[in-house]
Order: sequence, then structure tokens, then C-alpha cells
Amino acid sequence: MIDLEAKARHIRELILTALAEAGSGHTGGSLDLADIFTVLYFNHMRHDPKHPDWEDRDKVVLSIGHTAPVLYATLAAAGYFPEEEMLTLRKLGSRLQGHPSYVFCLPGLETCSGSLGQGIGVALGMALSAKMDGKSNRVFCIMGDGEQQEGSVWETAMAAAHHLVDNLCVIIDRNRLQIDGGTEKVMAIDPLRDKWAAFGWHTIEIDGHDMGQIKMALDMADQEKSKPTVIIADTIMGKGVKSIEDNNQWHGKVPSKEQVKEFLNELYK
Repeated sequence: MIDLEAKARHIRELILTALAEAGSGHTGGSLDLADIFTVLYFNHMRHDPKHPDWEDRDKVVLSIGHTAPVLYATLAAAGYFPEEEMLTLRKLGSRLQGHPSYVFCLPGLETCSGSLGQGIGVALGMALSAKMDGKSNRVFCIMGDGEQQEGSVWETAMAAAHHLVDNLCVIIDRNRLQIDGGTEKVMAIDPLRDKWAAFGWHTIEIDGHDMGQIKMALDMADQEKSKPTVIIADTIMGKGVKSIEDNNQWHGKVPSKEQVKEFLNELYK
């Protein structure tokens, strides 16, 4: 039995160490998604690090590409590549680019991403293709809440519901912060659950740091056989490091090598 809490803490360690070594990147969102990625990869998804191109694998599309450190750390912890490679994050020639880049052939990476609002369209294409081919693959698209301000998101939401793409599950990182401040001040997106429901989606709202709730929501999404599912995960930016939690200044800021020692100590409290 995998200790999911310990695994999430280890993923956060990899994220912090890599970002401090890189000297640039996005700390807040990467940390707050660690619990969701842990449950996906270590408790829920069908995938095989030894056979990353397995045809029947489930797929993850990271639409918020700037939180790539959490995806890389999870893939490394799952055995897709050596954890030591995390120290090459954002360096010239590294497979671990600042935003996921498929051209570097990183095992476990499904697509490039970074331009917000685009990932859900890619995920819909993957999910619809699987359904048309009679395959059972599920596709998970990880989105940010500020990203809900993009018009392309709602075009795709309408199309997915129309085509009854029930093997598509969107997970929204609802930390209520974006680079310019609070989402409701920049451009209000609430009532977010009602909006997705109005577009014909099965909607679930959870605590994005509660492993039990994450597992339950993913199971419910699997059981839905008539429409796509959106999981709105209430999270705290920078989760795990109390001194930076819920602070949007850490959206695109990284700890120094001295600070990271303090942050790693906080993870054990």
C-alpha cells in the first residue's frame, strides 16, 4: 500500500529542490497540485512507466504548462526517468523545459502546453479519438482557475458535452489566485460550478488537498457514462510551505538555495 501523503511530500521536495537549482520557474501552483497528481498517478490512472507508450494508458494533459515542475516531479517519482534529472530543470538542452515540450521526447509527457486555454481542446481531441476507436482510455486535463477566463475553454466545454465525451475529466486548480492577483478581482469566474453545469458537464467540487475526496471524485468521474466531468478542486497556492501559502507573489517566484532548506523543513511540520 502506497503512503500517498508521504509520496506527495516527496514530490514537493523534488519540486522545491529543482526550482531552487534552476533559479526560475513557478512555485505556488506546482506545490498546490502535488496532492492531485499523487492520487492520479499512484492510486487512480492506468499507466506503466516501463511502457510509456502503452496504447491503453490513461493520459494527462497539463494545460497550465507553467506548473510543469509538478508533472516532472510526479513522473520522476513514478519511475519514468531518474529523479536526479530534476536538477536539470529549465537548463539548456534539458528535457525538462520551463513549459512541457513534447519534442524533447520525455517519457510520460503527452503534449506540449503553455498557452492558456488550449489544453482542454487537445484533451478533448484525445478523448474523442479514443471513443471513436472503441478504446477505454481516459483523459485528464489539469487547468488553472484564471484559465477559465479564456473563451476557448467554453467553446471546448460546449463541444465535449454535445459529443457526450464521458472519458474526459477536467480538474480545475481553484486556488483563487493568478499572476495579477485574486481571480475574482481580475475577472470574476464564480459561480464556476454552475457555469460548467450549465454547459452540460457532471460537476464535482472538492478539497483539493484531501486525498480521500480526490479519490472519491475521480471514481465518480469514472462512473459517469453520459457526459464529461469537471472536478473543481479548492486548493491553497504554495500548499505545504506555510510561509508562502496563499500568496500570489509566489506564482512565478522561486526560493533561493538557502530558502529551500527552510522550506523543506516546513514540509515535515
